[in-house]
Amino acid sequence: MSDDSILVHCSRCKSTFRERAKRLQPGYSRQCPNCEVIIFFEESASDKNVQRALLAARRLRRVLREEDEVKPAARQAPVYDRSS
Repeated sequence: MSDDSILVHCSRCKSTFRERAKRLQPGYSRQCPNCEVIIFFEESASDKNVQRALLAARRLRRVLREEDEVKPAARQAPVYDRSS
């Protein structure tokens, strides 16, 4: 996939799959593609794999947001003088 995805570990079957960091927020649920168990991504979850995935997604979203803020400042649109 792309570089904006997070590895998620299933607690039931121990497989890993990727999910986009933008989607991985508290309240999101996803079905494991291997064993089809539904994983609920909640801050209060006792599953360390869920907490690790939420933390990694939060960090990646922050980095991507900072990169987006830097990009527009780096390249400015040309200004044309139309007064003449």
